[in-house]
Amino acid sequence: MRDDPEEGMLSWDETVFRDEHVFEIDYVPETFNHRETQLQSLKYALRPAVRGSRPLNTTVRGPPGTGKTTAVQKLYGELGAQSGVRTVRVNCQVDSTRYAVFSRIFEHIFEYEPPSSGISFKKLFGQITDRLVEEDEVLAVALDDVNYLFYENEASDTLYSLLRAHETHSGARIGVIIVSSDLSLDVIDELDGRVQSVFRPEEVYFPVYGVDEIVDILRGRAKRGFHDGVVGDPELDRVAELTAESGDLRVGIDLLRRAGLHAEMRASRTVTLEDVEAAYDKSKYVHLSRCLRGLSDSERALVRVIAEYDGEQAGAVYEGFHDETGLGYTRYSEIVTKLEQLGIIDTEYAEIDGRGRSRSLSLAYDTDAVLDRL
Repeated sequence: MRDDPEEGMLSWDETVFRDEHVFEIDYVPETFNHRETQLQSLKYALRPAVRGSRPLNTTVRGPPGTGKTTAVQKLYGELGAQSGVRTVRVNCQVDSTRYAVFSRIFEHIFEYEPPSSGISFKKLFGQITDRLVEEDEVLAVALDDVNYLFYENEASDTLYSLLRAHETHSGARIGVIIVSSDLSLDVIDELDGRVQSVFRPEEVYFPVYGVDEIVDILRGRAKRGFHDGVVGDPELDRVAELTAESGDLRVGIDLLRRAGLHAEMRASRTVTLEDVEAAYDKSKYVHLSRCLRGLSDSERALVRVIAEYDGEQAGAVYEGFHDETGLGYTRYSEIVTKLEQLGIIDTEYAEIDGRGRSRSLSLAYDTDAVLDRL
């Protein structure tokens, strides 16, 4: 019983979790509710691959934590089981250059990594397309978090190589799905004219989940991930409320897991509202943690410098960055733009007497939260 101290205590070898993996970010649920329209649109775009034709190119857009990656993973799991179809999902937060993207595709097709050096892009590309033609396979590539390719000015070259493959390698059939969480990014406008002329994608939009949808999804996760009776309705409603405020379902999924772990720390068989509130202090930074994990050493260095010079003018920040890294202003400016696009920093312009317009830089999150996660 919940109110019996002895009954409510976990022993050393007990856990509140039935299956903790259910709360991992990369978990793909068996049932994927409240995205039926989007799934049907993606199936329509991918269906030609089953018949041996190139899939329709598609853009998938929506705020973070709205099910975009899960939808692609679910359909790719089904499509990959079809003979004659090869599916590859590339995480562009990790692989943010054209060469890195094609290295990842190579790895999926050949089941081993290409040499880390000594092989040109042309040769790497040729080996991929030759294998596809030889095996008579259609390739469906998903560029997940494609916005990172744009931040590095690699998107046009990457897409051009994929979309023009059939012209340089007769018989190659490649379709592309690009997935972006940056709603300020106009994908088509940011591409080179040579890519725009061949990239006429279908568009699939994933809106933020409503509160009722969040409750339904989280209840399903809780039922599968926790033992019976661990999370009650008041606790689930509070998790859903906090999730809706953030607009990111991943916050709620992470919050359930952390609340469960917090209950275990107390040796409790049940999650309380206090567990939820305590866990939220970390779960609310899910997006920040994910963004910081994808940064290079020089990008992380600039974040630390901005934390130190928080709110100061860009010139002073640059001097601190240059002293720490030795990098020049061009690279500094590129990183500032990327960090702003990721929502890690804010920039504000102001008129300075005798100097015209000047830009100040500050963190978009609590400084201690950022530094802890770095």
